[in-house]
Amino acid sequence: MSNYKTCLLIDDNYIDNFVTRRILESGNFAEKVIVSQSATEAIEFLRSGKVKPDVIFLDIRMPMMGGFEFLQEYDKLEVEGKKDIRIFMLSSSLDPADLKKSTNNKYITQFIHKPLTQKTLDDICV
Repeated sequence: MSNYKTCLLIDDNYIDNFVTRRILESGNFAEKVIVSQSATEAIEFLRSGKVKPDVIFLDIRMPMMGGFEFLQEYDKLEVEGKKDIRIFMLSSSLDPADLKKSTNNKYITQFIHKPLTQKTLDDICV
């Protein structure tokens, strides 16, 4: 049984998306995993109502619009159930400023270092 109905994965790296998606699917994390290789595209998905995620995994470093810029746009959205959406910053960044910025953001549930593992999934599903 899946823990969540819909998971949105936002990352510009094809290989990272492939690996993360496989882990999410093999761990039965969500009924549906939607991948967006662009934060701008993900904002449009959310704005249009095409995607109604329970969980978002968000990368920090992406071209055009990075993870923190995504969060600024996300803050402006009026999305049903927005307060219940869990957002995990999923990044390979080792920059302490990124960790601090994530910790201080009201939308970020947790900062997770790449790669995502089954153990990490098990820990966040508790």
